[in-house]
Amino acid sequence: MAIIEIDKKSGYCFGVTRAIAKAEEELKKGKTLYCLGDIVHNALEVERLTNMGLITIDLEQFKNLKNARVLLRAHGEPPSTYEIAKRNNIELIDASCPVVLTLQKKVKRKDKESVDGTQTVIYGKEGHAEVVGLVGQTESRAIVIGSKEELDKLDYTKDIHLFSQTTKPLDGFREISELIKKKMQGDAEFISYDTICRQVSNRVPNLKEFAKKHDIILFVAGVKSSNGKVLFAECKKYNPNSHFVSNPQTFDTTVVKDNMSVGICGATSTPRWQMEEVAKIVKSLKPNLYLDDSVTF
Repeated sequence: MAIIEIDKKSGYCFGVTRAIAKAEEELKKGKTLYCLGDIVHNALEVERLTNMGLITIDLEQFKNLKNARVLLRAHGEPPSTYEIAKRNNIELIDASCPVVLTLQKKVKRKDKESVDGTQTVIYGKEGHAEVVGLVGQTESRAIVIGSKEELDKLDYTKDIHLFSQTTKPLDGFREISELIKKKMQGDAEFISYDTICRQVSNRVPNLKEFAKKHDIILFVAGVKSSNGKVLFAECKKYNPNSHFVSNPQTFDTTVVKDNMSVGICGATSTPRWQMEEVAKIVKSLKPNLYLDDSVTF
């Protein structure tokens, strides 16, 4: 059927929804509000909030800020951020995702309980905001592993405790866990903690089915979104005719042909309005395509 459908399970995860809502709520008060880093890895959404008054700053600017209000995004922050805020009389509006905060506490507790020489390992992207926050819980002792090619960073004669960035793929975490387990030597103990957010990981099987049911997939996400890259790769795996859309106004509309079944989906950092904007553009160019109930303008 020639149809345009937006994936009902795509779009903001709970943590991002909460952070955006907090930002909008605080901005309505009319006071100057800063945000430490992009509130979400989506340039158009950052631009929308900037137009509302949100001022994005980096860590160096944050260190030099005093007597101000700063929003902490969903990714979470290391203890040093809170120390700077206290020292500089900065009021924090903490929008850290509760799932991430729970993981931070667990990493900190397990790292403190560990015997000398135990390696706390984070499966995640080096330099990612969430990973920086997790490593900070261990006073920078934690070792970050981004892929199986980096497993030579570890000493397999010593105990290893493995955690994961909440947005990493579940199959990747399981593969890393199995590889480490096989490499352990002597009496060294290996414990893995599955700390992946299911609201994120469950999107993979859903997108698999969604991608297979359509002739073409338009995947909407910001170019900085790690989650977007992972989920787009899944779409591409099951539907080679998948296209990455970073801006609804500039994507190549010629890829959509008459009488196609068009599926529109996105990352956990993709707002619903951007997917609807893509649907609206496709409909204007291909008026013969039927709008599914999932599409409302």
